[in-house]
Amino acid sequence: MVSIDYEHYKVYLNSKFNHQYAKLIYTYSIKYQALLDNPAEIQNIAVSIRSNVLRALVNLAKYLGHYEEFKTSLKQYGIKWAVTDNSFTSFLAIVNNNHSTLGKWYNDALAVLDDNEKLYLRYMVLSGLRKAEGIESFNLIIELAGKGKLSEYWNSNLGILEHFKMLDTNGKHIFLRRTKNCYLSAITEDLVKDIATSKYVYYTTIRKHLEKHKLTLRIKELRSYYATYLRNNGIISELVDLLQGRIPKDVFCRHYLKIEDMQTLTSQVIGITSKMESSLLNPIVELPITAT
Repeated sequence: MVSIDYEHYKVYLNSKFNHQYAKLIYTYSIKYQALLDNPAEIQNIAVSIRSNVLRALVNLAKYLGHYEEFKTSLKQYGIKWAVTDNSFTSFLAIVNNNHSTLGKWYNDALAVLDDNEKLYLRYMVLSGLRKAEGIESFNLIIELAGKGKLSEYWNSNLGILEHFKMLDTNGKHIFLRRTKNCYLSAITEDLVKDIATSKYVYYTTIRKHLEKHKLTLRIKELRSYYATYLRNNGIISELVDLLQGRIPKDVFCRHYLKIEDMQTLTSQVIGITSKMESSLLNPIVELPITAT
């Protein structure tokens, strides 16, 4: 293995990706760098992270000038990208609904987390962001508020956080990536103000606090709950997709879907999400139907 100039490699990754994704790729690159010379072991990596590990190794190989050799090795060992997004996987995700127990987990988590971490968890419920996006956004609100620049992110007239406008120090979009994007979030001004005066949050610290109290990590399920709740309360699926950073490829969404009044939409969304946390904590339990 050729020695790596770690600081220069960080600069290389930051020139290609937004800060958060570059950090992820860097972490996996360093952790699994030995697999460049032993690609057969990639098959033993959990499917849930295998694609990101492969991307990290590909980027490391390109940086070191060994990409062609690495690509050939992958082919020789039959290493392929893990495919987890298929119709059967989607079917299982739909029918294996754990939302009925999510409220208890959420309540238990609130009981063991620090105040800023509790606020982050509430933000995840009410924004529908992915966990890493939530961390980035939460901390960015604090940072910009401290600099008197929160208005660059928070549009108080429309009641939305404009993620799509945010750039990192390299001029790259923070929340816009190749596949997973984040455009805007409709949340209350009170929540923004609470976050602005809070403390920074870190995912590793939150995870340790939960694990210390034997609580599993279910933060990403809050995103699913958000989407389902909005859809069940009258927000059309195309707009739910938009709020969660997805633009479907169908003709209607790409060419005909228009938001005539953003303020009306945000008011409608906030009106629904204002009841979301209480609904999560006090789910309606359906009694089983007994045979007669």
